[in-house]
Amino acid sequence: MLDNITYGLSVALSFHNLAFAFIGCTVGTAIGVLPGVGPLATIALLLPLTFSLDPTTALIMLAGIYYGAQYGGSTSAILLNLPGEVTAVVTTLEGHKMALQGRAGAALATAALGSFFAGTVATVVVAASGPALTSVALTFGPAEYFSLILLGLLVATVLVPGNIFKSLAMLTLGVALGLVGTDIQSGQTRFSLGFFGLLEGVDFVAVAMGIFGLAEIVRNLENPEIRSGSIAKVGSLMLTKEEFRRATPSVLRGTVVGSLLGILPGGGLALSTFASYMIEQRVSKFRREFGTGAIEGVAGPESANNAASQTSFIPMLTLGIPANAVMALMIGGLMIHGIQPGPNVMQAQPQLFWGLIASMWVGNLMLLIINLPLIGIWASLLRVPYRFLYPSIIVFCAIGVYSINYSVFNVFLAAFFGFVGYLLYKVKCEPAPLLIGFVLGPMLEEYLKRTMVISRGDPMVFLERPVSAVLLGIALIFLIVMLLPVLRRNKDAALQE
Repeated sequence: MLDNITYGLSVALSFHNLAFAFIGCTVGTAIGVLPGVGPLATIALLLPLTFSLDPTTALIMLAGIYYGAQYGGSTSAILLNLPGEVTAVVTTLEGHKMALQGRAGAALATAALGSFFAGTVATVVVAASGPALTSVALTFGPAEYFSLILLGLLVATVLVPGNIFKSLAMLTLGVALGLVGTDIQSGQTRFSLGFFGLLEGVDFVAVAMGIFGLAEIVRNLENPEIRSGSIAKVGSLMLTKEEFRRATPSVLRGTVVGSLLGILPGGGLALSTFASYMIEQRVSKFRREFGTGAIEGVAGPESANNAASQTSFIPMLTLGIPANAVMALMIGGLMIHGIQPGPNVMQAQPQLFWGLIASMWVGNLMLLIINLPLIGIWASLLRVPYRFLYPSIIVFCAIGVYSINYSVFNVFLAAFFGFVGYLLYKVKCEPAPLLIGFVLGPMLEEYLKRTMVISRGDPMVFLERPVSAVLLGIALIFLIVMLLPVLRRNKDAALQE
């Protein structure tokens, strides 16, 4: 593993990759700070810009945006009581209270240092577990892969907040969209509705950019301007000895929680922050201070969300299964570059696999340098009115979609999916399962076809192979859990709390 990490560092420390890692971390921090943008919409908008890059460089930059947003989200949460990213919601509970007491700098330093430590440890977890999981996955046949993908789809659905049946509907819609176009084996056109532009399938970037980019803009325009509150003064970034002593065990616990829950498909990233906060409430000796500015409530969740953002790469890199919608975007980007995500990536593209892992160490160090000394600049971004941001976002969105195939049809397609994304928001349907289903749907169909060819059409092969049978059994358990009304209500109540 040390040889592989050394090789990865030689890839990550090249000037070209360092430059794009810095760009990704800087952009990620900025969009994490700005409420109403988020890493999902940003990666969807910037995806076309990566097509001219080497796949390794492109993934390093997108990864920097992803975990950079986890850093940046804490800034607006602490200074303005407004989470720039979903995972920073918990940080507002204690971080802003510290800011009101004149300890904003200490809260920001705790978030940055805790995130750096957690990200570093989680990267070690990725480096250590990746080859082991890859070795196991290489023993899988088509039947095992079909069962694994089906399990991943169902787990991703059950962990998404909201109504289970709506999540299943979004998943089904995503799989159906992934099957639009010409079937490679039979040459038959499916679900194209007579549109010539759909003969090669629905463009991935148009779907992602429309549902997560344009729809997000419309949602933000519909809501009144929210960044109008007073911004707390940063003050000193130094922690007192007592604060450091209290924060250290919280950082360690948050790192463990985030590293474990980040691997879960669906909402593992958000769940890790809430789980860490609840653990800190119960084990802290200063539990009475929670709600008034307890530093444990900043250290634990911030460490957890950064650790989870790193370990969410594990199922994507080793199994080709996205742990969340951002990972689905990255899988789509790799497939556009002609790389099939999965266990073969480590052998066929070692520079991508180990270069990305090594870049996480480099990126975490960059983020520490970017965040603490430049905190004043990030705070000033909170004063930028949204009416100045969204026109340029729309222009870049249209240019990006058009530049993929120089197709006006794709621009209209992105606009259509922007409208669809807005409607989904109105009817309270979470679009993340749709994107995951869109990415995994064609893979699910492909492995089903391969299995049926090998078994001469006998579906019992899925139960005759032990690993496949176990995976399908777990998937069935998740399906039962989803459909039991009592458990479904308990899940929604827990997520609401």
